[in-house]
Amino acid sequence: MARVPDLDRRRALRQAASVSVATGLYGISFGALAVTAGLSTLQAQALSVLMFTGGSQFAFIGIVGAGGGGLAAAATATLLGARNALYGAVVSPFLQVRGLRRLAAAHLTIDESTAVSTAQRDPQTARLGFWWAGLGVFVLWNACTLVGSVVGDALGDPRRWGLDAAAGAAFLGLLWPRLAARRAQVVAAGAVVVALALTPVTPAGVPVLAAAVVAVVVGWRIPAAASRATVEDT
Repeated sequence: MARVPDLDRRRALRQAASVSVATGLYGISFGALAVTAGLSTLQAQALSVLMFTGGSQFAFIGIVGAGGGGLAAAATATLLGARNALYGAVVSPFLQVRGLRRLAAAHLTIDESTAVSTAQRDPQTARLGFWWAGLGVFVLWNACTLVGSVVGDALGDPRRWGLDAAAGAAFLGLLWPRLAARRAQVVAAGAVVVALALTPVTPAGVPVLAAAVVAVVVGWRIPAAASRATVEDT
């Protein structure tokens, strides 16, 4: 097995660290909003440990806080988290894990670990980026959930801290270099249009899944040779 170049390794670790910190800090908002919605600190922590997908967690406490039932909250969270199954199809070929490592990888297959891993140039650095980003977000997200749930009252409205913007900025930094190709720009624009059109009229989670379908459809229509050329260019 070829050794990972130090420059590529450092880049993958740097990207994983920046995304982990930006996303992990956002966990403070989740913890504070969870207790405001009526959950206990233990319940908020259980959601972060076991559910561990931020969008689904926010959807869950949003419905509970608005007076919705547990079944409706769980159904919405599940729908929003279904996108992780699509991520699994992306990362599985280069992770190549089995047994308990496969279970761990499945739990850590989230937006951040997928984004960092697919931003790398070869399978080895992709694996490195996946594990460091996944574990980094898991540790920091759960630590910050605890902080937010314990000192939420002292923080006031957590949304005014702009932590969601920090996470979005980290993702944009990973995505931007991959939008150089015209095909990637078209896919991104199409996904944005579909998501914006569906957001006012569909439940949470549907716009995200529909936007992902845009990329899937484009991928099916691109000949295999063209797809390989695109990968090599990036």
